[in-house]
Amino acid sequence: MNEWNVLIVEDEVDGQEVVQAILGYFNINANAVGTAEEAILLLNKQHYTAAIIDLGLPVMDGIQLLTTIRNHPNISDIPCIAITAFHTSQLKQEALAAGFDAYFSKPLDDTGFMRELDRIISRS
Repeated sequence: MNEWNVLIVEDEVDGQEVVQAILGYFNINANAVGTAEEAILLLNKQHYTAAIIDLGLPVMDGIQLLTTIRNHPNISDIPCIAITAFHTSQLKQEALAAGFDAYFSKPLDDTGFMRELDRIISRS
């Protein structure tokens, strides 16, 4: 885990800090950005083990960002995990159908979140 490099795409600073704290507890390196556009720039510059993407991003939402990632040949296979504060069963179905590898509602359950992240990254 301590060799992972995770990109957090979350427009709320508090949300970024929560995810960074969870990952930091496991000595996982993480970079956080507030927009999908910033995420695309970083994903094109360096290698990430996974991307944790808030669905409620401004301008380009999380599902649109995922579509952009999946259509980009150099980054299409990066594991992407959806997070949202606006959980509904319909939104979960939409996110997973769009191609997210996992979906979590906020507040995050640290243990379940890390277990699933480890499972996803280990299989990729």
